[in-house]
Amino acid sequence: MNLYSLFLLSQTYRLSFGFDVFGPGINANIVLPVRYFFVNLTDTNVESLVVNISGKDAANKNLPCRAWTQVLNRKDGIYIVRYKLYNTCIDVAIHLQADGKPLALHQPWSPSGTLLCDDCNCPNESLEAWLKDLACPAHFDQVKNDLKLFQAVDMDLVLNEATKRFNVPGAYSFCNYVVKDNEVYRKCYGKHVGFNIFMDAILLSLLRKVRLPDMELIVNLGDWPLVKPQFKPIIPVFSWCGSNDTVDIVMPTYDITQSTLEMMSRVTLDMLSVQGNSELQWDQKYNKSFWRGRDSRRERLNLIDLAKKHPDLIDAKITNFFFFRDEMEEYGGSSSSISFFKFFQYKYQINIDGTVAAYRFPYLLAGDSVILKQNSKYYEHFYKSLKPWKHYIPMKEDLSDLIEKIEWAKNHDLEARRMGEAGRRFANENLLPRDIFCYHAVLFKEWTKRFKSTVTVRSGMEHVEQPKKEVFCPCKKIDSVKTEL
Repeated sequence: MNLYSLFLLSQTYRLSFGFDVFGPGINANIVLPVRYFFVNLTDTNVESLVVNISGKDAANKNLPCRAWTQVLNRKDGIYIVRYKLYNTCIDVAIHLQADGKPLALHQPWSPSGTLLCDDCNCPNESLEAWLKDLACPAHFDQVKNDLKLFQAVDMDLVLNEATKRFNVPGAYSFCNYVVKDNEVYRKCYGKHVGFNIFMDAILLSLLRKVRLPDMELIVNLGDWPLVKPQFKPIIPVFSWCGSNDTVDIVMPTYDITQSTLEMMSRVTLDMLSVQGNSELQWDQKYNKSFWRGRDSRRERLNLIDLAKKHPDLIDAKITNFFFFRDEMEEYGGSSSSISFFKFFQYKYQINIDGTVAAYRFPYLLAGDSVILKQNSKYYEHFYKSLKPWKHYIPMKEDLSDLIEKIEWAKNHDLEARRMGEAGRRFANENLLPRDIFCYHAVLFKEWTKRFKSTVTVRSGMEHVEQPKKEVFCPCKKIDSVKTEL
């Protein structure tokens, strides 16, 4: 049994009616932007679940705990309960009702404990203790592979090489980050540096929760990975996408990281909302493949040609022309966008690269369709843990076997359905908010072991401050939450 399985076992409560409740949202020590847990009702005929969170404002016990709660029905007997706190809460109790009837644990639990708001700047624990609380893996294969080239790093040399190669006006944009004494500093290079907000956000969020070791890193702000191994010396650059032609150190994309940090806030699409907005059971779905997207790669236009020839197998349209505007009329112009949640009215989802890897892939995995994935040299941080024909149906890069693969899926309905289910399981075990935090933290922990000299704040760096929030934050070791279920 692996560490994550033990974590789930330790965080699982068997309810009196045989229901299971599990996930990080029932552990007060785990502070996330949105806390979440799962309720397993698969062995029952329960049709609805309602959640209510009671408690008091830690700053003023006469005021209630302010929590926004959601229940997402996966339509497979599993419910996702998530809640976002807007203040620090005490005397918290989580009440669940199934079909209007309250659920209770075998043993009585009195509601108590303190739940910190995610805005609190309370790095109460060391990185090792925090990783243990989250039951993060001790290592990730992708991290080990990415860092194996860098056993002893001289950041003076790295920065000098990065500025010589990549500080080219209009060509590249990157930032030099330093984390020192749990504060963030950076200096950015290039014309378009606005994407530094995404790196700022994950670093600041981590530093509010845990004490990170001092470190320095170069972060690529573009989509394309930068470090080609034929150019010496090979330098460590952190990027959101990797490729078989480069040796960049890959982080979770800014897209899935932002959806983790802004869940139930400024984003509507995230790894949990996808699962809670499925409208149709497998047998009710359209028995054809589906794709929407912009014209960021020739193969996407080739897909439209295939859809014209095989309308019974493919529903595919371009929603925005930019790269191939001169061919827009030939392809009938832009089609109107459709809600991502509507994609899953179709059994088969087509995943084709854009400028690099298509960053929607994690959300497709989290849905309840099966994915036909284009073979590609580009990858995100988790791709190499996936297995073709287990988690997705592979297809050639030029799409020459796509029709064959769709017809295979139609003729092997049970196998296709099980592949879609395996993809969702993979997403739930590797790509939820806890996992995104774990990956960043383990990556940074391993990275800091490689410095040859003391980390210092460099001249000209800007201090990236924590957001100013008027939230009461009793920064001390948190009690374990006791929930009434």
